[in-house]
Amino acid sequence: MVDLDVQIPSAFDPFADAKDSDAPGTKEYVHIRVQQRNGKKCLTTVQGLKKEFSYDKILKDLKKDFCCNGNVVQDKELGKIIQLQGDQRKNVSQFLVQAGLVKKDQIKIHGF
Repeated sequence: MVDLDVQIPSAFDPFADAKDSDAPGTKEYVHIRVQQRNGKKCLTTVQGLKKEFSYDKILKDLKKDFCCNGNVVQDKELGKIIQLQGDQRKNVSQFLVQAGLVKKDQIKIHGF
């Protein structure tokens, strides 16, 4: 018998290095949305924060700084979502950047 040195190719993942890099499209975004309730009442939602953060402490600071009420809602698909009364989109984005929780280019503001 003849012994042949045959190398079987292993699975190559072309996107393996993209997961580790800071390339566009690989970073997680924080979505800040406004939802219209009834009349002129509205609700601001914040989703996409890292799971390591204490949502209750962030919510406590947001409520104290913006003089509004809010709560943390657990969603099956989206995870934890922070809800605040009123249109607080700009305030929340400035707060998250100043607190150093996220970078400015990681925030997406939606609505109106």
